[in-house]
Amino acid sequence: MTAAKNLSIVIVFAALLGLLGIGGFMLFQDMEGPEVILTPDTGRASPHQDLTLTLRDKKSGVRSVTVTVKKNSHSLVVLDSAFADGRREQRVTFNLKDAGLKDGAFDLEVRATDTSLAGFGKGNTTTRVYPMRLDTQPPRVSVKSMPPYVRRGGTGSILYSINEDVERTGVKVGDLYFPGFKQPSGDYLCFFAFPHYLAVAQYAPEITAVDLSGNAMASRLVIRPLDRVFRHDNINISESFLASKMPEFEQDVPGELSPLERFLKVNNELRASNEQKLLEIGKDTAPAMLWHGAFLQLPNSATRAGFADNRSYLHNGQKVDNQTHLGLDFASLAMAEVPASNSGRVVFTGHLGIYGNLVVIDHGLGLQTLYSHLSEISANVGQQVKKGDIIGKTGTTGMAGGDHLHFGVTIGGVQVQPLEWLDPHWIEDNVTARLK
Repeated sequence: MTAAKNLSIVIVFAALLGLLGIGGFMLFQDMEGPEVILTPDTGRASPHQDLTLTLRDKKSGVRSVTVTVKKNSHSLVVLDSAFADGRREQRVTFNLKDAGLKDGAFDLEVRATDTSLAGFGKGNTTTRVYPMRLDTQPPRVSVKSMPPYVRRGGTGSILYSINEDVERTGVKVGDLYFPGFKQPSGDYLCFFAFPHYLAVAQYAPEITAVDLSGNAMASRLVIRPLDRVFRHDNINISESFLASKMPEFEQDVPGELSPLERFLKVNNELRASNEQKLLEIGKDTAPAMLWHGAFLQLPNSATRAGFADNRSYLHNGQKVDNQTHLGLDFASLAMAEVPASNSGRVVFTGHLGIYGNLVVIDHGLGLQTLYSHLSEISANVGQQVKKGDIIGKTGTTGMAGGDHLHFGVTIGGVQVQPLEWLDPHWIEDNVTARLK
């Protein structure tokens, strides 16, 4: 009995030691508090600016967070949140509109606690103090140079300065936004479009800026919009054209469709999708001018179609569709070599719907040129090209009825009148001279 009793005592003692070991492991396995990330972390804030805290604790999960504003001897809790789910990452958003602060310096204290058993169940706490400055004043913009007018379908430019660092700035035209780019001088340069589909009375560009505290300004640009009359063409869609071209679009527009039905879907739905893709490509731009001088036209070519030509499509004598042709059509010899119209960086190569085989070159500041219907592409994405470098050969890919080059110019992905950029006098008057 004595031996059995002693064995029982040993077993109980071992079990207690095991429980103590497990408890100690649970208490001390996690001795670090949550990771705390504040966004935006600029050292500035405005009362209504949203601030976001991202809290991460990979071992135990996040239990709670408290945010306190401290200025001199005063303090005020602006956020006090507990997380019942104890997830390993939590995200909360708050602002300082009820903090009662005035412009000037203050501290933002963040205390985040995890769900571990450290501190005998209290958890680990991370305390971060962010020195901040409350800023309620919007940025001030001073326009230094701007052309007196911009024509419908064309490009405007503006050179301006801002009295403080900004998160973003540019020109807004309706729902379109054209970013401004900071130059080595400290000034900002922005190209912006007068979209061809807007009437003169509808064109109201605004210069905008948002500072690091979230304060925003917007001011109407005093620039005269001039109208421009665009041509109208009737385009006959023959049975032979449908039979030869529509099989090319069976992957883009699948389904049991007649050639005419497929044409109408290509000319509407696929065309709209392609324009959206150009807007995306337009965001991939350098913050500096990569080009110099006037842009080149396809050598020994004649212009066969103009920018913003309004086209009525006829089939068997009946109007079946109406679209706008964006760009210039240049005709030369079949499979003629296509030079880069100016220096820049290739940002897209490949097949794109109605444009067929396409190359897009970025020239910086949102300015890009596109070369479509190519039979061959001899450029690669990321390649730096110089004015005159051969990037492909003309062809009939996409919605082309014959061998030619469709040449386009975009500002922020918005198609504009290419003739302006082919004109050295226009470039000097509207861009180069204003930078000087």
